[in-house]
Amino acid sequence: MMSHNDDYLSPEDVRRRLVDQYTEMARLAGGLAHEIRNPLSTIRLNIELLAEEFADSDLPRDRRALAKFQLIQSECQRLEDLLNRFLDFAKPQKLRLEPTDLNALLAEVLDFFQPRADEAKIEVVRYPTPDLPIVLVDPEAIRATVLNLLINALQAMPGGGQLVAHTRRTPRGVALDLIDTGCGMSEETLDRAFRAFYSTKKNGSGLGLATAKKIIESHGGRIHVQSEQGRGTKFTVELPTTPSLPDPDSAVLDVEVIRAGENAAEAGD
Repeated sequence: MMSHNDDYLSPEDVRRRLVDQYTEMARLAGGLAHEIRNPLSTIRLNIELLAEEFADSDLPRDRRALAKFQLIQSECQRLEDLLNRFLDFAKPQKLRLEPTDLNALLAEVLDFFQPRADEAKIEVVRYPTPDLPIVLVDPEAIRATVLNLLINALQAMPGGGQLVAHTRRTPRGVALDLIDTGCGMSEETLDRAFRAFYSTKKNGSGLGLATAKKIIESHGGRIHVQSEQGRGTKFTVELPTTPSLPDPDSAVLDVEVIRAGENAAEAGD
């Protein structure tokens, strides 16, 4: 809550104050993650060494102990992976923008994804709108985002189904619709779909869609979802032809957070 005196701050001063607060939060979160990760790695390593001592024993007691060590080892690895994903999520990407044909980029990703779709008995239907305007994006970041959405669709159709990939023009630029015939989402899941650390998957990190949203919005675009349980889900990614990238004041936020994450990494290593 702002104090009475804050009512007289200029918009620039307010932005700067938010930048400072966000930078400090990022620094603390990054430092905390490293403080947890380092001893966790030590614990996992020592558990591995202990497990090796019991690996060749045939005694029932030793076999039970080995099973418990392996369980602890697995959980330590899972927590390390989660912390690594969190550190990646908390650190904004440095975009390398290039003029990009969305249809060509999508075709590359779908070609890469096709063998997995065939194995899962998923029919991939492509509906590219010809002569789309060129967009200025980071191709690798957009590829990763689209692939993540495709994998989500595949996981929503364990018994097979259909996935439609449709590109089109919009008043501001271009859009990609990914429509699956999977299990769909409940209202609760739909409301929380883009929240960090929310997942309905076993051992899911809950950072996939949150990261996708972050990447798309960093390009000045937006991502939204429609879904109905038992019928399927539609993700729409919209990208502007002229990116509405953060203004110089807002851009400071990304720079400062990157620096905070790098400083935390240096402190933790």
